[in-house]
Formats: sequence, structure tokens, C-alpha cells
Amino acid sequence: MTPTLAQLRYLVAVADCRSITGAAASVFVAQSALSRAVQAMERDLGVELLARRGRGVDLTPEGARVVRLARTVLNAVEAIDDIGTPHGKDARAAFTLATTPTLALDLATDLMAGFSERHPGVDVRLQKHDSREALVEELTRGRAELALVDLPVDKELSTHFIQEREVVLISPIGTRLPHPVPLRMLDGLPMVLPTPGTGRRTEMEAMFSCMGVRPVPSLEVDERLAWVTGVTDGRGSLIWYRDVVARAFGSRAEIRSFTPALLRPVGIAHARRQLSRAARAFIAHAGRKAPVREPER
Repeated sequence: MTPTLAQLRYLVAVADCRSITGAAASVFVAQSALSRAVQAMERDLGVELLARRGRGVDLTPEGARVVRLARTVLNAVEAIDDIGTPHGKDARAAFTLATTPTLALDLATDLMAGFSERHPGVDVRLQKHDSREALVEELTRGRAELALVDLPVDKELSTHFIQEREVVLISPIGTRLPHPVPLRMLDGLPMVLPTPGTGRRTEMEAMFSCMGVRPVPSLEVDERLAWVTGVTDGRGSLIWYRDVVARAFGSRAEIRSFTPALLRPVGIAHARRQLSRAARAFIAHAGRKAPVREPER
């Protein structure tokens, strides 16, 4: 039997959330109903689409292929649906997207540009906030409908994975470190860090604790321009996203990957309530840029 659109939506939600519970919340159906729908699709196709592991799930190779095709089908349905949507001035739709200045610098701008081409009748209002905690508050208070944010976030929110971004070490020219640099070499390394007590600094401290390293704070500041000058002036090294630092530093600093590679998932989060059509369309647009996370072989 041919899978229904609902089954395809449910499977894509599972692929994005990596859990049945999270997927059910994101599409506003009961967990049992979503599980039955996916199991029925597996029976009809005669293949296993999901590999259950504890509380989470992974895609099988067949499941990854079906998800890629399902995204194409769902995007086509969305495009057809948009044909009947009026685009006059009196009918413009709008939603608010909250994000951090770092993610707004390139990822949010890229997503919004592509979305505006496909949906010229929708206005996206961009809010910038300095911390992930502030983004969560904007969502829970209803002041923003969506947030582009580092994952994971509060479990009370629904999330949609977009991509993984590489976190790298940026150091002053002439810093004697190998490339790639082992995570253990952060121990004792002079570093430019956010101020103590901020959400980003707390996350970094937790990460350092898990690694068993203790860098030496050489400059503690929250302004991103000060991060750049702190490195270029030789004050210390900085941890940041590769795609951002290439633009911010150019050839004025040394950029090193970590070994093992340090990756950070980024996604869209929203409160567990019915979304506007415009917000749902934006999530679908962002999903087209999200690589299907293939199972390890």
C-alpha cells in the first residue's frame, strides 16, 4: 500500500527528533498513534525503517532513503498548497524567529533569504538575544514563534534538527599547537571566555569538566568583537564555529579542528502548541537543508 501523507510526516518527525516521544509532540499526535502509523508503514513496505535503541531511535538504511523521498513529497505538497494562498498586502503572513547573534550572522540569514524566495508573502521578523536561555523565554512567553538555537534545549519545547556545525579552536598567530589539536591540550591553555555566570560560560565549564581539562581565562567578556580582538591581540585562544570564524578572522588567526572532532547540533525550537502556517513552512524549508543522518556502517 502507498504510505499516506500523515505517515510520511510522522516518519520525518521521528528522523528529526530521534525519538518517538519527541516526534509525537512535534506533530501534535498521541505517541501510540504515531507508533502505530510508522509500524503500519513498515508492514506495508516490508522493511524496517527504524532501529529502536533504549529511549531513542535510529534510521535504518531503508529508513534514511524513505525519509529523503518523504521530504521531497511533503515539500511538493506544501508548494502546491501555496498556489492557492493570496499574496496581496492585506494577506501577508508573519512570524517571529529568535536567535543568537552568532547564528544570525550566517545561518539565519541564509535560511531567511531562501525562504523569502519561496514564500514572498511571508514576513520573518528576526529577534536577536545573547543567550539560549533568553530564546527559550521568548518561546515560552509567546513573544517568538520559532527559535534557531544550539541543541539540546528545554525538554518542554519541540525541536527540529537542521545541521551539525563544527566547533574549532582559534588561536593567535604563532601559537604552538598541533593540527588537529587534541581536546586534552585545552588544559592550561590561555583562553578568551564569556563572563562567569552567563549561560554560554556555564555550558563551556560543563564541557571542560567532562573533558577533564581546565583552561586559564585570559580575557572574560561577552562582546563578540572583543573575542576577535582578544585573539588577534595575542591574549588567548577562543572556541567558536568554523563558518563564523572564517569570516570574522580571515588570515589574522590560526584555526584548528579538534580531535576527536567537536560538533554542535543546531535546530529550530518552538513551544508545544499549534504553529501558524508560515512557521510550519519555515520549518519545512529548513528541513530541506538538513542532511539525513545516515546510520553508521
